[in-house]
Amino acid sequence: MKRNATAVWNGSLKEGAGKLTTQSTTLSDTQYSFKSRFEEGVGTNPEELIAAAHSGCFTMQLSAYITEAGFEIESIETKCDIDLVDGTILTSQLTVTAKVNGIEEDAFQQLVTKAEKNCPISKVLNAAISSTATLA
Repeated sequence: MKRNATAVWNGSLKEGAGKLTTQSTTLSDTQYSFKSRFEEGVGTNPEELIAAAHSGCFTMQLSAYITEAGFEIESIETKCDIDLVDGTILTSQLTVTAKVNGIEEDAFQQLVTKAEKNCPISKVLNAAISSTATLA
């Protein structure tokens, strides 16, 4: 399976602007700029998209592991905070809240750790990845 996205940038770094489009067209000429990345501008930025990808990938991986373990999931919500410092993504912090019928805390935490290490986005990131998980 291959997926793609396209970025088009016009102008200089600080004064220019770009548009992102994904194969699915979920993003279609979505604007991004220096301001949306480093200040408070309208549009998205690469780190926000990485956070979305990591939270989505991790949540699906955790869902698979919980289901394989024989538990019924009511919901899993994951927030991902990406920390960009001096041009390097240093950390990806996953904050998870899940409602899972019948699972014990220890078993849940083990599955969270397993998903954190094994989701495809975690594997591609060259950053410290951590998670905090709560059963609701």
